[in-house]
Amino acid sequence: MWNAPRRKVPDPYCLIVRTGMEIAVFVTRKSGAEVLILHRSAVQGGYWHVVAGGVEPGETATEAAERELREETGLVANAEAGIEVVEYVYTLTEEPAGRRNHYDPSVAQVNVTCFHVTAPDEWEPNLDWEHDDHRWCDPGEAFTTLRWPATAQALRKLLILGEN
Repeated sequence: MWNAPRRKVPDPYCLIVRTGMEIAVFVTRKSGAEVLILHRSAVQGGYWHVVAGGVEPGETATEAAERELREETGLVANAEAGIEVVEYVYTLTEEPAGRRNHYDPSVAQVNVTCFHVTAPDEWEPNLDWEHDDHRWCDPGEAFTTLRWPATAQALRKLLILGEN
């Protein structure tokens, strides 16, 4: 694992029509005692979340998870599908109003596949333009801090309850 070089990019949401396939990556360290949560910048909605993003055309969910992890934090790691993956859906009405129009009009819900990645104990993220802050917290605090209820439930299932 290592930190990839960072680059600033303009808001890709203004250029990409998103599909209904997304990923979320729960990054932990110190034997799972700490969970990384990221604060989305104001232009991204200004809320606490985990590493997340869309699956691009021709990309698998695992490839998207690894790409988003690298882009959003600089961490290069393998996301292993099938080991700790939970799928859930949420409706587009939960998206901030300004972001709903970035989805294909036929998308009624977003399917999110969740992954778990372990970072080195002293590793710190190198945030991209999408985020303005981060913090490490215990899984229970992360669960209560995350904006999206389905993401919090997936975190609880994967990390707190230890279910696959």
